Amino acid sequence: MKQFILWAGLAAGLSLTATLAQAAPPPAELFYRDPDIGEAQLSPSGRQLAVTTSRGAKHAGLAVVDLATGKSVRAAQFYDGNVWRVQWVNENRLVFSVLDPSDGSAMNTGAPGLFAVNPDGSQLRQLVRREWAPGITDGTGRNERLLDWNHRLLRVPTPRAGDTNEEVLLTWFALDERRAQKPLWVNTRTGRTRAVDVIAPPHTVAWETDSRGELRVAHTLNAGRTGAFWRAPGSDDWQPLYESSVMALPFQIEAVDDAGQLFVTQSAGRGGESVLKRYDFAKRAPEKEPLVSAPGFDFVGHIVTDGEGAALGVHVTTDGEGTVWFHPALKALQAEADARFPGRINRLQCRRCGQPDMVALVTSFSDREPGQLWVYQARPPAGEKPWRAVGRVREDVKAAEMASLDFQRIKARDGRDLPVWITRSPQAKGPLPAVVLVHGGPWVRGNDWRWNGEAQFLASRGYVVIEPEFRGSEGYGDDHFRAGFKQWGLAMQDDVADALRWAQQQGIASDKACIAGASYGGYSTLMGLIKHPELYRCGVASVAVTDLDLLVAGSWRVDDDTSSMARRHTLPEMVGDPVKDAALIAANSPVRQAARIKAPLLLAVGEKDRRVPLAHGERLRDALREAGNPPVWVAYPDEGHGLLDVKNRIDFAERMAAFLARHLGGAQAPSAR
Repeated sequence: MKQFILWAGLAAGLSLTATLAQAAPPPAELFYRDPDIGEAQLSPSGRQLAVTTSRGAKHAGLAVVDLATGKSVRAAQFYDGNVWRVQWVNENRLVFSVLDPSDGSAMNTGAPGLFAVNPDGSQLRQLVRREWAPGITDGTGRNERLLDWNHRLLRVPTPRAGDTNEEVLLTWFALDERRAQKPLWVNTRTGRTRAVDVIAPPHTVAWETDSRGELRVAHTLNAGRTGAFWRAPGSDDWQPLYESSVMALPFQIEAVDDAGQLFVTQSAGRGGESVLKRYDFAKRAPEKEPLVSAPGFDFVGHIVTDGEGAALGVHVTTDGEGTVWFHPALKALQAEADARFPGRINRLQCRRCGQPDMVALVTSFSDREPGQLWVYQARPPAGEKPWRAVGRVREDVKAAEMASLDFQRIKARDGRDLPVWITRSPQAKGPLPAVVLVHGGPWVRGNDWRWNGEAQFLASRGYVVIEPEFRGSEGYGDDHFRAGFKQWGLAMQDDVADALRWAQQQGIASDKACIAGASYGGYSTLMGLIKHPELYRCGVASVAVTDLDLLVAGSWRVDDDTSSMARRHTLPEMVGDPVKDAALIAANSPVRQAARIKAPLLLAVGEKDRRVPLAHGERLRDALREAGNPPVWVAYPDEGHGLLDVKNRIDFAERMAAFLARHLGGAQAPSAR
């Protein structure tokens, strides 16, 4: 049987592990290095598979597999960055961006450029400049058509049978309330551009398109008011959909199809959970009845189409991913995949969907398995079976040795429904020392049912990991989200404490606990040590918000990427007004309350951080030193808001493991600091 060869020329090593070594926990590298397979995309015909992989290289490159022969070609590899966001333009052309992990600010500057290449690696051409990075041409030395770094990919038209399209649609990135330039088409082979012949509504800052790249929705922003306009197929006129404050949208645009249908999400459940609806243009409002609802959860997902505009199913995430298929062939294939890989989520990506020659990529994963990729071919090559393995997302992870992830809904002290995630080794007996891991944002959803490297790493060291979806988190209804407004350090912090106390009452966690997190999670770590010192023996805070005054008001002395619009229109309502709520901010600003932090603290910062600038960490460090409780201080010179460089991720994980082991007990790898 033919095998897919993703990493040609790489020797397969035989791993022999001594019995004694198995007693030690896995090294941090297992959990924090880049995956062996990152992205995976079938070509329009389903005959080729594009994957990003760091196997055998320092950075993730682009490999393309011929599914008929099983052979692969390394189509693109960069010495200074990871290939990222790969899409097929047509059967013989791909586009992608490049993210430099050695420059931690790259994620914040958002200047990954845009490149195009053939599946065999030929005709590599740069289309959009990477900020501060040299250009790459088509090999002739010509780069006069290179676009500026602030151009973004808006749409790759969905390839259709017999389609020879070579163009992709770009738009200019607008910050704050500056007007976005009209999108333009760029030829991925020649670099030539052409304008889109559409007159935009005033103050347009963003767009939505159908699958062909036709502009259908224009988003506007002006003086703290936002709006949306609709352009129907065959029309040049823009019709208003809504106009409101940025904090009170009547609905949100979810998708546009090629038949001129608009799909929106709107709060409609008992707790304000968002549901998916069609928009009724005659009534100029969303339809009354939802298409998809998930009680207890906001609608998060998308409509799956066949490339010709027909809806095949709806992909939706509740506690985990799932898909409701409308097409009988895909419903049958989903059932077959679920039977072959029981106890897992089996995500389908198909080409020639539902046809006799359908090809599907199946990504099979769970809380303990990072993922296995399989290709299903309804008409496989001669001598081959319909199902063939592509590879594993992380080859070295042994699912049997990983912890399990459980989802619970508990009651907070005021009776609010509080979702909580628990990661714990299935072999563990009785209560374990706990690490309360607080997600960042804070206005995001923290988790869903899948393998998570950080939680698995902490569980491998003998801890139970508790991750609360505190009020203010998205994904659980508008009521839960808005209950977090102006509650930094208050009810949001109480939710974190309540999750730990619940786990202790259930016999899951012992009385030994530390708290950890990054960004807002770092802030919550600090406030946990301030507000609930009886609960936590230590804290681990990275890239943490420490100065609420600096966050909400800003300073001419400190450069950050928080927009003026956010400081005028959203942060005052969500965190606090720097003038009207000065007392609230002072009482819940860690740098002002530093003398109340008595527990040991590991404090890590990225010196290039523009989301939470270095001043936040330095001010708290100095205040703690003055109070007589200096933190363990770690600064990464080339990192921004989060650790992108693998060596830095591993370094911090080892420091964290050693720090927790000192204060909680538990295991640590021999190399831990």
